[in-house]
Amino acid sequence: MRPADGRSVFESGNPATNAIELTKRRQTVSLTKQGAASGNLRVNLSWRMRTSDIGGYTKRGGLLRNPGSLFKPEIVQAQGPAVVKIDLDLACMYELKDGSKGVVQPLGNFLGDINSPPYVKLSGDDRFGGTSGETIYINLDHRDEFKRLLVFVYIYDGTPAFDRTHAVVTLYPSNGPRLEIGLDERAPQARSCAVLLIENVKGELVVRREVRYVYGFQAELDRLYGWGLQWGPGTKEKV
Repeated sequence: MRPADGRSVFESGNPATNAIELTKRRQTVSLTKQGAASGNLRVNLSWRMRTSDIGGYTKRGGLLRNPGSLFKPEIVQAQGPAVVKIDLDLACMYELKDGSKGVVQPLGNFLGDINSPPYVKLSGDDRFGGTSGETIYINLDHRDEFKRLLVFVYIYDGTPAFDRTHAVVTLYPSNGPRLEIGLDERAPQARSCAVLLIENVKGELVVRREVRYVYGFQAELDRLYGWGLQWGPGTKEKV
């Protein structure tokens, strides 16, 4: 939106939430025009898994008949194996203007660095969802060195059921309202989702909603976006 004299103005978020929701109808926001293309951009993934979202559940007996069940996780009855939890991971593929490429993710312990290339840092790996979730920091003071960043989410462990996780990726810029992208579309059996792209377009940092689901993992997202990385098996450290 621009006033009559042609100057750009900030886009305001929802008055009740101070957030801009990126949807199919509204897919892009310019961090540069928001005055938010500097400092650390915080990207947060939060989700929750409720047993009622997986086709209901049953309890075997009661606590009086089964006192030991008090200390066991509730078993969810669904098609296929019983589900107790789901583990979503937040990650980011990066491509810098000098041609260097890579990934920041929990798998393989590729945690990145905030003060030196790639200027992207993963902080925390929440394996049970919750309000804190997982967070990636992007140092936008080095915005001129970025070519593009792909923020994505994959299901490391558990049943592929993105629409039942109530997952939300939220961007907290240094200025202006936060940006929210919900991962609530039905995508049966999908194990990964490209959530958003941050691109440097002629010096302007633009966030674009993607929300593209794939049935594979990082290598399939790589092919989809033409990143050109070599992928191999990896594991996360046990906690």
